[in-house]
Amino acid sequence: MKDYETLIVNKKGNVVTATIHRPNSKNAIDIQMLNDLSGLMEQVEDSHDVDVLVLQGDGDIFSSGIDLSAFSPEKTLDVHGIHKWEKMCRQLERLDKFTVAAVNGDCIGGGAQLVLACDARIGTTKAKFQLNEVKLGFLPGMATFRIAKYIGLGRAKNLILTGKTFTGSEAQQLGMLDEVCEYKDFDALLESTINSLLPFNPVALQMGRRLLNECYAETYEDFLGDFLAAQHRCLNSESFKKLVIKAKKDQTS
Repeated sequence: MKDYETLIVNKKGNVVTATIHRPNSKNAIDIQMLNDLSGLMEQVEDSHDVDVLVLQGDGDIFSSGIDLSAFSPEKTLDVHGIHKWEKMCRQLERLDKFTVAAVNGDCIGGGAQLVLACDARIGTTKAKFQLNEVKLGFLPGMATFRIAKYIGLGRAKNLILTGKTFTGSEAQQLGMLDEVCEYKDFDALLESTINSLLPFNPVALQMGRRLLNECYAETYEDFLGDFLAAQHRCLNSESFKKLVIKAKKDQTS
Protein backbone atom coordinates (compact mmCIF):
# COMPACT_ATOMS: atom_id res chain seq x y z
CA MET A 1 0.00 0.00 0.00
CA LYS A 2 1.14 3.56 -0.74
CA ASP A 3 2.13 6.02 1.97
CA TYR A 4 -0.24 8.92 2.67
CA GLU A 5 0.29 12.11 4.66
CA THR A 6 -2.91 11.90 6.71
CA LEU A 7 -3.60 8.15 6.72
CA ILE A 8 -1.75 5.16 8.15
CA VAL A 9 -2.57 2.27 5.84
CA ASN A 10 -1.91 -1.38 6.61
CA LYS A 11 -2.82 -4.54 4.72
CA LYS A 12 -3.31 -7.91 6.39
CA GLY A 13 -4.48 -10.67 4.10
CA ASN A 14 -7.48 -9.41 2.17
CA VAL A 15 -8.22 -6.55 4.62
CA VAL A 16 -6.90 -3.00 4.34
CA THR A 17 -7.11 -0.79 7.44
CA ALA A 18 -6.83 2.98 6.99
CA THR A 19 -6.28 5.00 10.17
CA ILE A 20 -7.05 8.72 10.05
CA HIS A 21 -3.90 10.38 11.39
CA ARG A 22 -3.71 14.13 12.00
CA PRO A 23 -2.95 14.10 15.74
CA ASN A 24 -2.17 17.82 16.01
CA SER A 25 -5.65 18.72 14.74
CA LYS A 26 -7.75 15.95 16.37
CA ASN A 27 -7.90 14.13 13.03
CA ALA A 28 -9.69 17.09 11.42
CA ILE A 29 -10.41 16.78 7.71
CA ASP A 30 -8.47 19.06 5.33
CA ILE A 31 -7.81 19.06 1.58
CA GLN A 32 -4.82 16.76 1.97
CA MET A 33 -6.93 14.18 3.78
CA LEU A 34 -9.61 14.48 1.11
CA ASN A 35 -6.99 13.79 -1.58
CA ASP A 36 -5.50 10.94 0.46
CA LEU A 37 -8.88 9.28 0.97
CA SER A 38 -9.73 9.61 -2.71
CA GLY A 39 -6.34 8.13 -3.67
CA LEU A 40 -6.88 5.29 -1.22
CA MET A 41 -10.28 4.47 -2.77
CA GLU A 42 -8.67 4.24 -6.21
CA GLN A 43 -5.85 2.05 -4.92
CA VAL A 44 -8.18 -0.32 -3.06
CA GLU A 45 -10.54 -0.54 -6.04
CA ASP A 46 -7.64 -1.60 -8.27
CA SER A 47 -6.40 -4.22 -5.78
CA HIS A 48 -7.75 -7.65 -6.68
CA ASP A 49 -6.47 -9.15 -3.43
CA VAL A 50 -8.47 -6.76 -1.20
CA ASP A 51 -12.03 -7.57 -0.07
CA VAL A 52 -12.53 -5.27 2.93
CA LEU A 53 -11.59 -1.67 3.76
CA VAL A 54 -11.70 -0.60 7.41
CA LEU A 55 -11.73 3.10 8.36
CA GLN A 56 -10.77 4.08 11.90
CA GLY A 57 -9.32 7.03 13.79
CA ASP A 58 -5.92 7.31 15.41
CA GLY A 59 -5.98 7.18 19.20
CA ASP A 60 -9.19 8.00 21.04
CA ILE A 61 -10.80 10.07 18.27
CA PHE A 62 -12.24 9.15 14.88
CA SER A 63 -12.39 12.69 13.47
CA SER A 64 -13.25 16.16 14.78
CA GLY A 65 -14.81 17.07 11.42
CA ILE A 66 -13.86 19.69 8.89
CA ASP A 67 -10.72 21.72 9.62
CA LEU A 68 -12.16 25.23 9.84
CA SER A 69 -8.67 26.75 10.14
CA ALA A 70 -8.20 25.91 6.46
CA PHE A 71 -10.81 28.55 5.52
CA SER A 72 -10.25 32.28 5.23
CA PRO A 73 -13.07 34.61 6.35
CA GLU A 74 -11.74 37.32 4.04
CA LYS A 75 -12.36 35.26 0.92
CA THR A 76 -15.63 34.51 -0.84
CA LEU A 77 -16.04 30.76 -0.56
CA ASP A 78 -17.38 28.41 -3.21
CA VAL A 79 -18.45 24.80 -3.01
CA HIS A 80 -15.73 23.29 -5.21
CA GLY A 81 -13.92 21.66 -2.28
CA ILE A 82 -17.22 20.49 -0.81
CA HIS A 83 -18.15 18.92 -4.14
CA LYS A 84 -14.80 17.06 -4.19
CA TRP A 85 -15.53 15.80 -0.68
CA GLU A 86 -18.96 14.51 -1.69
CA LYS A 87 -17.48 12.78 -4.74
CA MET A 88 -14.99 11.03 -2.46
CA CYS A 89 -17.79 9.93 -0.10
CA ARG A 90 -19.62 8.56 -3.11
CA GLN A 91 -16.44 6.70 -4.11
CA LEU A 92 -16.46 5.12 -0.66
CA GLU A 93 -20.16 4.30 -0.86
CA ARG A 94 -19.77 2.64 -4.27
CA LEU A 95 -16.44 0.87 -3.67
CA ASP A 96 -16.51 -2.70 -4.97
CA LYS A 97 -15.30 -3.95 -1.59
CA PHE A 98 -17.01 -4.20 1.76
CA THR A 99 -16.37 -1.12 3.91
CA VAL A 100 -16.35 -0.98 7.71
CA ALA A 101 -16.30 2.12 9.93
CA ALA A 102 -14.78 1.39 13.35
CA VAL A 103 -15.51 4.32 15.69
CA ASN A 104 -13.89 5.02 19.03
CA GLY A 105 -14.06 8.48 20.60
CA ASP A 106 -15.33 11.67 18.95
CA CYS A 107 -16.88 11.37 15.50
CA ILE A 108 -18.02 14.82 14.44
CA GLY A 109 -19.34 16.35 11.23
CA GLY A 110 -17.42 14.98 8.26
CA GLY A 111 -16.31 12.02 10.34
CA ALA A 112 -19.94 11.00 10.79
CA GLN A 113 -20.45 11.44 7.05
CA LEU A 114 -17.71 8.87 6.39
CA VAL A 115 -19.40 6.46 8.78
CA LEU A 116 -22.75 6.84 6.99
CA ALA A 117 -21.12 5.92 3.67
CA CYS A 118 -19.79 2.57 4.95
CA ASP A 119 -21.51 -0.82 4.68
CA ALA A 120 -20.93 -1.87 8.29
CA ARG A 121 -20.61 0.53 11.23
CA ILE A 122 -19.39 -0.48 14.67
CA GLY A 123 -18.33 1.53 17.70
CA THR A 124 -17.30 1.51 21.32
CA THR A 125 -19.20 2.85 24.29
CA LYS A 126 -16.64 5.70 24.23
CA ALA A 127 -17.82 6.83 20.79
CA LYS A 128 -19.51 10.26 20.65
CA PHE A 129 -21.24 11.58 17.56
CA GLN A 130 -22.26 15.09 16.60
CA LEU A 131 -23.56 16.68 13.40
CA ASN A 132 -22.96 20.26 14.50
CA GLU A 133 -22.67 22.04 11.15
CA VAL A 134 -26.04 23.81 11.22
CA LYS A 135 -25.17 25.32 14.62
CA LEU A 136 -21.91 26.57 13.07
CA GLY A 137 -23.67 28.12 10.09
CA PHE A 138 -23.34 25.60 7.28
CA LEU A 139 -24.72 22.16 6.31
CA PRO A 140 -23.60 18.60 7.16
CA GLY A 141 -23.06 17.66 3.53
CA MET A 142 -24.97 14.75 2.09
CA ALA A 143 -25.59 13.44 5.58
CA THR A 144 -28.79 15.41 4.94
CA PHE A 145 -29.51 12.76 2.29
CA ARG A 146 -28.20 9.63 4.04
CA ILE A 147 -28.96 9.79 7.73
CA ALA A 148 -32.76 9.78 7.52
CA LYS A 149 -32.56 6.47 5.66
CA TYR A 150 -30.83 4.96 8.68
CA ILE A 151 -32.73 6.51 11.57
CA GLY A 152 -35.94 8.08 10.19
CA LEU A 153 -36.78 11.65 9.23
CA GLY A 154 -37.88 12.89 12.65
CA ARG A 155 -34.78 11.68 14.44
CA ALA A 156 -32.55 12.97 11.63
CA LYS A 157 -34.10 16.45 11.91
CA ASN A 158 -33.54 16.43 15.66
CA LEU A 159 -29.85 15.50 15.41
CA ILE A 160 -29.00 17.83 12.51
CA LEU A 161 -30.97 20.90 13.60
CA THR A 162 -29.94 20.76 17.26
CA GLY A 163 -26.37 19.57 16.75
CA LYS A 164 -26.72 17.50 19.92
CA THR A 165 -24.06 15.00 20.99
CA PHE A 166 -25.05 11.34 21.20
CA THR A 167 -23.17 8.29 22.38
CA GLY A 168 -22.21 5.11 20.58
CA SER A 169 -24.92 3.22 22.45
CA GLU A 170 -27.49 5.84 21.40
CA ALA A 171 -26.23 5.63 17.81
CA GLN A 172 -26.88 1.89 17.90
CA GLN A 173 -30.38 2.40 19.29
CA LEU A 174 -31.07 4.93 16.52
CA GLY A 175 -29.79 2.56 13.82
CA MET A 176 -26.67 4.49 12.83
CA LEU A 177 -24.32 1.86 14.28
CA ASP A 178 -24.80 -1.88 13.86
CA GLU A 179 -23.04 -2.97 17.05
CA VAL A 180 -21.36 -1.38 20.08
CA CYS A 181 -19.04 -2.87 22.68
CA GLU A 182 -16.59 -1.95 25.41
CA TYR A 183 -13.21 -0.80 24.14
CA LYS A 184 -11.47 -3.95 25.42
CA ASP A 185 -13.68 -6.04 23.11
CA PHE A 186 -13.39 -3.77 20.06
CA ASP A 187 -10.76 -5.78 18.15
CA ALA A 188 -12.81 -8.96 18.56
CA LEU A 189 -15.97 -7.18 17.35
CA LEU A 190 -14.12 -5.80 14.32
CA GLU A 191 -12.81 -9.26 13.44
CA SER A 192 -16.25 -10.87 13.75
CA THR A 193 -17.78 -8.06 11.67
CA ILE A 194 -15.25 -8.62 8.88
CA ASN A 195 -15.78 -12.39 8.99
CA SER A 196 -19.55 -11.94 8.73
CA LEU A 197 -19.12 -10.04 5.45
CA LEU A 198 -17.01 -12.65 3.68
CA PRO A 199 -17.02 -14.25 1.20
CA PHE A 200 -18.97 -12.08 -1.22
CA ASN A 201 -19.90 -11.58 -4.84
CA PRO A 202 -18.71 -8.07 -5.83
CA VAL A 203 -21.38 -7.74 -8.51
CA ALA A 204 -24.15 -8.66 -6.05
CA LEU A 205 -22.64 -6.25 -3.51
CA GLN A 206 -22.75 -3.34 -5.94
CA MET A 207 -26.21 -4.18 -7.25
CA GLY A 208 -27.64 -4.71 -3.75
CA ARG A 209 -26.23 -1.41 -2.53
CA ARG A 210 -27.57 0.48 -5.52
CA LEU A 211 -31.06 -0.94 -5.17
CA LEU A 212 -31.18 -0.22 -1.44
CA ASN A 213 -30.04 3.37 -2.02
CA GLU A 214 -32.75 3.87 -4.65
CA CYS A 215 -35.59 2.09 -2.86
CA TYR A 216 -37.10 5.30 -1.44
CA ALA A 217 -37.05 7.20 -4.71
CA GLU A 218 -38.84 4.93 -7.20
CA THR A 219 -42.25 3.40 -7.74
CA TYR A 220 -42.60 -0.36 -7.36
CA GLU A 221 -42.92 -0.79 -11.14
CA ASP A 222 -39.73 1.19 -11.93
CA PHE A 223 -37.88 -0.50 -9.11
CA LEU A 224 -38.92 -3.95 -10.36
CA GLY A 225 -37.35 -3.21 -13.76
CA ASP A 226 -34.12 -2.06 -12.11
CA PHE A 227 -34.11 -5.13 -9.86
CA LEU A 228 -34.54 -7.56 -12.77
CA ALA A 229 -31.68 -5.90 -14.69
CA ALA A 230 -29.46 -6.07 -11.61
CA GLN A 231 -30.42 -9.69 -10.94
CA HIS A 232 -29.56 -10.57 -14.53
CA ARG A 233 -26.04 -9.19 -13.98
CA CYS A 234 -25.65 -11.16 -10.76
CA LEU A 235 -26.85 -14.45 -12.23
CA ASN A 236 -24.38 -14.11 -15.11
CA SER A 237 -21.39 -13.17 -12.94
CA GLU A 238 -18.40 -15.48 -12.51
CA SER A 239 -18.99 -15.66 -8.76
CA PHE A 240 -22.52 -17.01 -9.22
CA LYS A 241 -21.37 -19.53 -11.84
CA LYS A 242 -18.75 -20.83 -9.38
CA LEU A 243 -21.46 -21.09 -6.72
CA VAL A 244 -23.65 -23.18 -9.04
CA ILE A 245 -20.74 -25.49 -9.93
CA LYS A 246 -19.99 -26.00 -6.24
CA ALA A 247 -23.64 -26.73 -5.45
CA LYS A 248 -23.79 -29.38 -8.19
CA LYS A 249 -20.60 -31.01 -6.91
CA ASP A 250 -22.02 -31.05 -3.38
CA GLN A 251 -25.19 -32.78 -4.65
CA THR A 252 -23.27 -35.56 -6.36
CA SER A 253 -20.71 -36.13 -3.59
